[in-house]
Amino acid sequence: MEVRGVWKGGSETRLEDGRGHTVTVDLPVDEGGQNVGTSALELGVLSLAGCITTIFGLVAQKRRLSFSALAISLTADRPRGAPTIERVHGRLELETKASKEDVETVLRLTLKTCPMGVIFERARIPVEVTIAISPTSS
Repeated sequence: MEVRGVWKGGSETRLEDGRGHTVTVDLPVDEGGQNVGTSALELGVLSLAGCITTIFGLVAQKRRLSFSALAISLTADRPRGAPTIERVHGRLELETKASKEDVETVLRLTLKTCPMGVIFERARIPVEVTIAISPTSS
């Protein structure tokens, strides 16, 4: 995996993933940026959310747990003046007929194997996710 970052001025950088995709990162105006993109720190939390939904889907498929909708909301706590986030907590919303225990198992395996989750764990940033299950509408 190779990526490239090209500084565009100020705190703006264009990131390229080597597969033709680009993302612009910048700081909010109140932190000295122009707010033309998400911050690199926000991108890390966004990556965690994407990793959780992707890996959840893969683990659910292997365990034959079907669902019709999946969403995750995460909040990263960064106290004023702290160099980085200290904790992430959130809620996974799922429409399924599966039992809560089966969903909890899939989420546990997801958090254990999601590459971004592993990075957060190694950085000693706790990630706690609760589950909200709604019955499938069909």
